[in-house]
Amino acid sequence: MSTKRYPKPHTRHSRESGNPGPFGIRGEWGSRDFVEALSGQKPPRREKLQARDYRSTGKFPVIDQGQNEIAGWTNDESLIITEGFPYVVFGDHTRAFKYVDEPFALGADGTQLLKPSAEYCPRFFYYACLQLDLPSRGYNRHYTFLKEKSLPLPPKPEQQKIAAVLWKMQRAIATQDRLIAATRDLKQSAMQHLFTHGLRGESLKDTAIGQMPRSWSPRCVLELCNIQSGGTPRKSVAEYWKGDIPWVSGKDLKAVSLDDAIDHVSIDGVAAGSRLAPAGSVLLLVRGMGLAKDLPVAVINRPMAFNQDLKALVSRGGYSGEFLRSAIYAGKERLLDRIVASAHGTMTLNLNDVENFELACPSDPDEANQIAAALATIDRKLAHHQQKRAALNDLFQTTLHQLMTAQIRVGDLDIDTSEVTTPSPQGVAA
Repeated sequence: MSTKRYPKPHTRHSRESGNPGPFGIRGEWGSRDFVEALSGQKPPRREKLQARDYRSTGKFPVIDQGQNEIAGWTNDESLIITEGFPYVVFGDHTRAFKYVDEPFALGADGTQLLKPSAEYCPRFFYYACLQLDLPSRGYNRHYTFLKEKSLPLPPKPEQQKIAAVLWKMQRAIATQDRLIAATRDLKQSAMQHLFTHGLRGESLKDTAIGQMPRSWSPRCVLELCNIQSGGTPRKSVAEYWKGDIPWVSGKDLKAVSLDDAIDHVSIDGVAAGSRLAPAGSVLLLVRGMGLAKDLPVAVINRPMAFNQDLKALVSRGGYSGEFLRSAIYAGKERLLDRIVASAHGTMTLNLNDVENFELACPSDPDEANQIAAALATIDRKLAHHQQKRAALNDLFQTTLHQLMTAQIRVGDLDIDTSEVTTPSPQGVAA
């Protein structure tokens, strides 16, 4: 099964100009109104599973309108759709499309079950839906607007070749997703082992924050670093925002690299309202919805300014910023437990909780930094897969647009279409 958000709208060429229109080179492709592109066959009626009843494991996947390919699992066979595959599931609120060719249960409110007519290769129909421009109307339903659209209708052999090309690209993306998940699991396992056993084969001792090597000790963040607060230069002074110093906010901590930070400030801007953290500092999110599920934390590779939602931890005593970040992340569940919500619902970590947060720390900074170097090797592998995944996704979006607008033609090419024309065995995901 496959899932994808709508791609960003692309510029479409007019038919009057003689350029490719939205449904191919003039006259060569037909089109169908969206409703006409659907099969007259009514999908099986099954009760939808409420989100509170999703399980973390089970026999059958639950497909809902969310962005995750599989939202959960169930063992309730009375809810399972077992025939009529494949289907396309449309998220009425989220505008997400998912291609499903295995037995599944439909998730709670907001899903529409679509089945293309015999004129369409099912996977081509799915990809044609991805190319539609459906502007977001918030949490309103979007199926009414979807029914107003139309889909291209190339000859069926060309549909199959288009679908085969895009399917191969999606499989490459899925491979990177699996590698990313495996690398994250590897890092989690390595971190747990290293912060419990260290590198020197010492016997272990029990402490208030868990087992650690006998020569280690729990140490507060404030013992290992200086803490700086951030700020925001006045937006009304344009000169403050015309420099070359990256200005980092909470959303930037989610980027693969902080060098992708959008905003930059000048030295005057730093002096007027922000702060400048030196290279090697750890930026920790202490306020914002990013704290709801995780603990965004990153090490900067050059001096950067940052806003008031972050704290900069400037390590000292020979312990590197990479070690400090890893030690914080190894104990993040304890720190997440200290997050409180303000009257307005904003998630916040109090400065006192950060300062007094205890980390498992070797007595020898060299051992600490060797641990950080080992984990950094895994981080580089993770970043490589994330960058490759992003590049493949960009290529997919571009190719999807070009194929669906006939800027690229594949009808005369020798392309293996067996993966998109041979039905998958029931119960096996394509």
